[in-house]
Amino acid sequence: MKSVTRSLRILEAVAQHQPVTVGELTKLFGLPKSTVQRTLVTLNEAGWLRANRKDTTRWEIGARVLAVRPAALQGSSLFAAAREPMIRLRDTVNETIHLSVPDALHSMVVVDRVDCDHPVRTFHPIGDTSPLHATAAGHAILAHLPRPAVDEFASGTFEGYGEQTITDPKELRTELQRVRERGYAVNHNQYLQGICAIAAPVLDGDDAPLAAVAISLPDSRFEPRRLAELGRLVTETAAEITARHLR
Repeated sequence: MKSVTRSLRILEAVAQHQPVTVGELTKLFGLPKSTVQRTLVTLNEAGWLRANRKDTTRWEIGARVLAVRPAALQGSSLFAAAREPMIRLRDTVNETIHLSVPDALHSMVVVDRVDCDHPVRTFHPIGDTSPLHATAAGHAILAHLPRPAVDEFASGTFEGYGEQTITDPKELRTELQRVRERGYAVNHNQYLQGICAIAAPVLDGDDAPLAAVAISLPDSRFEPRRLAELGRLVTETAAEITARHLR
């Protein structure tokens, strides 16, 4: 049981400090380097941890954690509050609706999806992750975070996924201000080419962002003249989910 407890503590530490090195974890826990390394390898083999793609000496949360987290949320009050409003929104716009939650300041994780009936539609599997800086859901979350959290996020570097991706911190701050003013975020080919989205935040009792609900659609059906209408609908849906969750 002691080894299981140690493994869980190391898993939690990686989630908090990722990407993290063996040496950093050794100092954190005061354990022999060989013990920490062995635990990391075991968790990696089980799919709970993985080596960072850019620096393989650093460890981060693996795909299994991302898959389990949405499953756990399906019994939560947030999931229950969101389901019916998402279905109604799908029926209104006939596009795919996603509910995503932030994974610290690293990415958004899809926790629920309601599909439309178009033969050509967007598809993000449950547990799929996407970058905060390049998605409508991510911008909806970032726009409602306290300034220190945004400052921390904007101090890093942003990967470009296409010509429309915002990679300049100053430009991102300007876009987040627009999101706050109109109430919803727009992604027009910023992350995956040919895929667009309009998203709004689900808030808690202190107006902190818990999740984002998004209308996701192919670029071929993205009509700028409908943007205000879709923005209003997704904002109203997010507000309804917030109200239902706070009951």
